[in-house]
Amino acid sequence: MDRVSSSMRQAANPLPRVLSRRAGGSGPEAERESFERAQTVSINKAINTQEVAVKEKHARTCILGTHHEKGAQTFWSVVNRLPLSGNAVLCWKFCHVFHKLLRDGHSNVLKDSVRYKNELSDMSRMWGHLSEGYGQLCSIYLKLLRTKMEFHTKNPRFPGNLQMSDRQLDEAGENDVNNFFQLTVEMFDYLECELNLFQTVFSSLDMSRSVSVTAAGQCRLAPLIQVILDCSHLYDYTVKLLFKLHSCLPADTLQGHRDRFLEQFRKLKDLFYRSSNLQYFKRLIQIPQLPENPPNFLRASALSEHISPVVVIPAEASSPDSEPITDLVEMETASQSLFDNKFDDIFGSSFSSDPFNFNSQNGMNKDDKDRLIEQLYREIGALKEELESFKAESERRGLQLRGRISELEAELAEQRHLKQQALDDSEFLRTELEELKKQREDTEKAQRSLTEIERRAQANEQRYSKLKEKYSELVQNHADLLRKNAEVTKQVTVARQAQGDVEREKKELEDSFQRVSEQSQRKSQEQAEVLETLKQELAASKQELQVLQGTLETTIQVGAEQNTRIAGLEQERDSLSHAAEQRSKEMAALQAELQQLRDALSSEKESSRKERETLQTQLQDKESAERTLQQRRAEEQFALLQGSAREAERMVQDALSRLEDPAHISCTGSADYLLSRTSAASECIERLQDAHSKYLTNRTDVSTVLPCVALFAHLISDTILQGSATSHMAPMEPADRLLETCKQCGSEAISYLSSLQDPGSVASANCTAVTNCLHRISAIGEELRPRGLDVEQEELGDLVDKEMAATSAAIETAAARIEEMLSKARAGDTGVKLEVNERILGSCTGLMQAIQVLVLASKDLQREIVESGRGAASPKEFYAKNSRWTEGLISASKAVGWGATVMVDAADLVVQGKGKFEELMVCSHEIAASTAQLVAASKVKADKDSSNLSKLQQASRGVNQATAGVVASTKSGKSQIEEKDSMDFSSMTLTQIKRQEMDSQVRVLELENQLQKERQKLGELRKKHYELAGVAEGWEEDGTD
Repeated sequence: MDRVSSSMRQAANPLPRVLSRRAGGSGPEAERESFERAQTVSINKAINTQEVAVKEKHARTCILGTHHEKGAQTFWSVVNRLPLSGNAVLCWKFCHVFHKLLRDGHSNVLKDSVRYKNELSDMSRMWGHLSEGYGQLCSIYLKLLRTKMEFHTKNPRFPGNLQMSDRQLDEAGENDVNNFFQLTVEMFDYLECELNLFQTVFSSLDMSRSVSVTAAGQCRLAPLIQVILDCSHLYDYTVKLLFKLHSCLPADTLQGHRDRFLEQFRKLKDLFYRSSNLQYFKRLIQIPQLPENPPNFLRASALSEHISPVVVIPAEASSPDSEPITDLVEMETASQSLFDNKFDDIFGSSFSSDPFNFNSQNGMNKDDKDRLIEQLYREIGALKEELESFKAESERRGLQLRGRISELEAELAEQRHLKQQALDDSEFLRTELEELKKQREDTEKAQRSLTEIERRAQANEQRYSKLKEKYSELVQNHADLLRKNAEVTKQVTVARQAQGDVEREKKELEDSFQRVSEQSQRKSQEQAEVLETLKQELAASKQELQVLQGTLETTIQVGAEQNTRIAGLEQERDSLSHAAEQRSKEMAALQAELQQLRDALSSEKESSRKERETLQTQLQDKESAERTLQQRRAEEQFALLQGSAREAERMVQDALSRLEDPAHISCTGSADYLLSRTSAASECIERLQDAHSKYLTNRTDVSTVLPCVALFAHLISDTILQGSATSHMAPMEPADRLLETCKQCGSEAISYLSSLQDPGSVASANCTAVTNCLHRISAIGEELRPRGLDVEQEELGDLVDKEMAATSAAIETAAARIEEMLSKARAGDTGVKLEVNERILGSCTGLMQAIQVLVLASKDLQREIVESGRGAASPKEFYAKNSRWTEGLISASKAVGWGATVMVDAADLVVQGKGKFEELMVCSHEIAASTAQLVAASKVKADKDSSNLSKLQQASRGVNQATAGVVASTKSGKSQIEEKDSMDFSSMTLTQIKRQEMDSQVRVLELENQLQKERQKLGELRKKHYELAGVAEGWEEDGTD
C-alpha cells in the first residue's frame, strides 16, 4: 500500500494538491484560497522539468504574490513538495525563480527563507557530486543564493536588488573605516560567487554553435540576467569603497584588496564582453562595457573618472507576453494603400487620367512649379519617414511574432508532456487494476486453504477421540492383568506346599508375567507419547485456525477498500480520458495556428538571411580595415621604439666619450656607490628583458618597453662614468681592468640598442653580454671595497665607545687650549693684532662648541639606533652584526678628534705669529668634512622621522656655520695684517725697483713651479692615503695574491 500511495504521489499531475478544500468558504477566506491556487499554478508553471527558460509572466506573478502576502510562505509551501533533489533541471529553475524573488520580491522574502538555508547547503553538496549536466550548475547556484542571503542578513541596509545611492552607501559603513574594510571583503566574496556561476555556465555551453537560440541554451543563460544586474552594482560599490579606503589607510595595507579587485575586474570584463555578443541577450538586456584599464586607486582624482556601469532592460523585453500579435500581410497592405492615397493626394487625378498631357504643365508658371516641386519633396521626405517607421514597426512585430511562436512551441511541448503523462496515468491505473485482480484471486485461494485447514482440524479431532478410546481400552486391559497377577500370587501362596511339583509351571508363569508387564509398560509409553503429540498438534491447529480467521477478516476488509478504490480510479480514468480528448482538440487548433506562424516565420527568415549576408560582408570589410590599422599601429610603435633606442644609444655613446674628457679625470668615486649602480642596472636589464618578450608577443604595444630602454641607457651611462671615477682612486692594475670593462660594457650596450632598431634583428636582440660586463664590474668593485678594521668583532662595541669618548675629550681639550691662548693674547697683544687674534680664537671657540653639540647629538642618535635595531641581542652583538657601519662610525670619530687637535695647533702658531692663515682655513675645512662624515655614518641606520636625527642635522648645520665663521675671521685677519705690512716703494731708486721687479718675477716662477709640484704631490698623497686606508681597514694590497 505504501508503494501504491508513493507511486500515486509521483504521478503526472503537474499541479500538486497543496490547497486544502474548504467547504462553503466566502469573503477573505475565498480570496485567500483563490490567491493560493493562482500562486500554485504560476509556481508550478515556472518551476517544471522542461529544459526551457522560465517565462517572465509566471515569475512576475510569483513576485507580485510575495508583495500581496508580504512574505514567501506560499512559495515555500509549494516548493517543499517539489522533488528538487531528484531532477537537476527542476532545481536549476527553482534557483532562477528564487533569485528573482530575493531581488524583486517583498523584503520579508529573505526572513521567510533564512530557515531553509541549511537545506539549500545540503542540496548544494548533493548536486556537487555530479560532474556533468546541471549538477555542478545547481551546486554553484545554490552556494550563490546562500552567500546572497548571508550578505543581506549581515548588511540589512542593502536591498535585494542592491540599488543604493552614494549617501546610503556611506551610511551603510557608519563612517567607520573598519566597517568599510569588512564590507569590501564581503562584497569581494559575493562577487566571486557570481563570477563562478558566470564562468561555469559558459564552460558548460558549446560556444561553437548558436546555443543562445536553442531552448536548452536559453534555459542555462536566463539566470545570468540576474547575475549581470548584481555584478554591475557590486563592481560600482567596490570601486567606490576602495577609493574611500585608500583615502584613510596606507596603500601597502590595501595591496591584497587591489590584487583581488584586479583579478575580478579582468574576469568581469571578459564575461561582459562575451555576454554582449550572444544573440539571446541582445534583445533582453543592454550589457555595459567596463573601461579598458582598471581604476588607479593610488590617485584620488581617478574617482572623478569612474563611470558607474548601468544595465538597461528594454521595456518591450520586460513583458514580451503582453504585446498584441498582428498580421504582417495586413500591415504591408495598409502601408501600400496609405502610400497610394498619399500619391493621389499629391499628384491629383489628372496625372492618373492623362499622365502624358504636358500642355497643362507647360501652362503653369515657374513659381507654381517650384512650389509644387518643394511640396513634392516635403511629401516624399514624409513618406520616407513613414516608410522607415513602418519598417521598424514590422521588425518589432516580427520579433514579437517570433517570441509568440517560441511560447506556442513551449506550450505545445507542455501539452504533449501532459498528454504523455495522462497516457502514463492510464497505463499505471491499468497495472494497478491487474494487481487488484491478482490480490482478489489470492484472497479466494486463501479462503479455499482456510476451508481445507478446518477440514483437517475436524479430522484431527476425530482421530484424537479414537486414540482416546483406544487408550481407555489399554488402561482397562492393564487393570485386568494386574488383577490376574494378584490371583496368581494368591494361588502360588496356597500352592507353596506343592512347590516342587509346580516349579516348572511357576517359572513359566513368571516368564509370561514378565513379558506381559513389559509389553503393557511399552504400550503405555507409546500411548502417552501419541497422546502428547496429538495435544500439540491440536494446539497448533487451533492457533493456525485463529490466524487464518484474522487474515480472512483483514482480506475481506482490504477487498472492500480495493473495490471502492477501483471504482474511484475508474471514474478518474474516465475524466482523464475526457481531458485528453479535449487536449487533443486544442492541440489540433494550436497546430493549425502554428502552421500559419511557421509560414510567416519562413518569410521572415528569408529576409533575415539576406540581412545576415549583408552584415557578414560589412563585417569582413571591417575586419580587413582593422588588420590594416593594426599593421599601421605596429609600424608606428616600432618607429617609437627605434627613436627611443637611438636616443639611448646616443646617451651611452656620450658617456663613453666623456671617459676621455680631461675634466672627468679629476672625478673620483667609491666602490660602494659603483656596486649600487651596477645592481640597479642589472635589475633594469631584467625588467627590459621581460618588457621585450611582451613586445614580441604583441607588437602593437611598446608602452612597457620605452621606459625600460630609457632607464637602461641612463643606468648604463651612470655605471660607466662611476666606474671610471672609481678607477681614478684605485691601484693601477684594478683601475685598468675596471676602465676596460666599462668601455666593453658601453660597446655591448650600443650593440644591443642597435639590434633593437633593426626590424630583422629585434626578435633576436639579447643583452646577456651587457649583463656579463656588469657582473665583472661588480666583481672588481667588490675587490676595491674596504675589508674592515683589524679588530676582533667582539671588540667593536668597546672601540666605538672609546673612540667617541676620545673625540669628546679631544674637543674639550682643544676648547680649553683656545681659552688659554685667548687669555695670553689679551695679556700680551695690543691694537690690530689683539683684535685679529680675539676674532680668530673666538670663532674657533664657537666651532669647538658646535662640534661638541654635534658629538652629543650623534651619541644620542647612535644609542637610539642600537636600541631599536638590536632586538633581544646585546649592543656588542649589534655592533658586530653591523661591522661595516661600526667601522665607518669609528673612522669618522677619529677624524673629528684629530681635526680638532690639528686646528688648535694651527691657531696657536697663528696667534704667536709663526703660523699661516691658510693652515687654519684648511684645518677648518677638514673638520667640516670629518663632521659631515660622522653625520652621514649616523644617518645610515636612523629612522627618517627620529627627533634625534633632526637634532643631529641641526647640529651639523651649526658646525657648517661655525666653520664658515672661522674661515671668514681668518681671511679678515689676514687682510688686516697684510694692509698693515704693505710695502713702501717711495724711497727706492729706478735701479732698485728694477732689481726688485726681477726678483719678484723669479719668485713668481719659483712659486708657480712649486705650486705645480705641490699639486702633483697632493695627488700622490691622496692615492697613498687611499692605499694606506685600505690596509688599515683590511683591504688586500695589489701584488700579494
